[in-house]
Amino acid sequence: MKEALYYSRFKEKVKCTLCPNNCIISKSRYGKCKTRKNVKSKLIATTYGKPCSISVDPIEKKPLFHFLPGEKVFSLSTTGCNLSCKFCQNWEISQARLEEVPFKKLSPEEVIKKCKSKIIAYTYTEPTVYYEYVLDCAKLAKKKRLKNVTVTNGYINVKPLRRLYKYIDAANVDLKSFDNSFYKKYCGAQLEPVLKSIKEIHKKSWLEVTNLIIPGYNDDMEKIKEMCEWLKDLDSSIPLHFSRYFPCYKMKAKATPEKTLMNAYNIAKEVGIKYVYLGNMVLNNDTLCPGCGKVLIKRYNNLLISEKKKCKCGYRLEGRFIN
Repeated sequence: MKEALYYSRFKEKVKCTLCPNNCIISKSRYGKCKTRKNVKSKLIATTYGKPCSISVDPIEKKPLFHFLPGEKVFSLSTTGCNLSCKFCQNWEISQARLEEVPFKKLSPEEVIKKCKSKIIAYTYTEPTVYYEYVLDCAKLAKKKRLKNVTVTNGYINVKPLRRLYKYIDAANVDLKSFDNSFYKKYCGAQLEPVLKSIKEIHKKSWLEVTNLIIPGYNDDMEKIKEMCEWLKDLDSSIPLHFSRYFPCYKMKAKATPEKTLMNAYNIAKEVGIKYVYLGNMVLNNDTLCPGCGKVLIKRYNNLLISEKKKCKCGYRLEGRFIN
């Protein structure tokens, strides 16, 4: 059993201090994430070394469009999540305990041996809840000159975030909404810790942000503009991905109209965000030169067609590229 890194004892209870939920967990019970358990007044990371999902994906699927374009990524996750989003696309594993789904036993050393790519991604569910596993894998990966990326909801306390992101090269943060009431009602969380995490991750790693737009819930264009202005003030070169929603899990709203995503795209560009993309739609997702508008990276969905890092006009793309 792997003892968790961030917690304190409170008589027979333990208080998990890994994420802003700060769960107080009674004996033999789990925290909200369904992965961290009080075992004899010790907090145990029950999913350590037990991934339930392993795959090889294009880096663009994360989505990360400005980090080693075209590379394949060895992706893995365990069960669990510290949010309870009613529209979760991976709810079968994110809202499950380990014993409820098939899993493999794979030590960090075995993960490194199994990886045939240049990059390891901690994704599908929330990497924060299998923190110790990610940390140990990421440290070993660095020694082997592999890159580490996370796809995360950003719901993590600052101290563990800073410790982990010494080893993380890139991250995509899922910013659910720019409305705290949305976070409380539909995700069981708060907005402000996510914004803090975005700022912290931006200091340490290449950062991209995704916003899933759900019609009737978080598609208020004034709020989207507010979000875009906040991101632009942080760094206008942070790529922003607007993603199309489809009915899933407990959310039964109709699929997002493509026009809604185009409206969001136009707002982001008008605000001054250099790189804006649309996801879950069949379309070209080219990277345009912010200087003159020419296509520098050509894609079709998640397939890289061609790539240039520097434009004839002299503009060099922001991001992490091989050359």
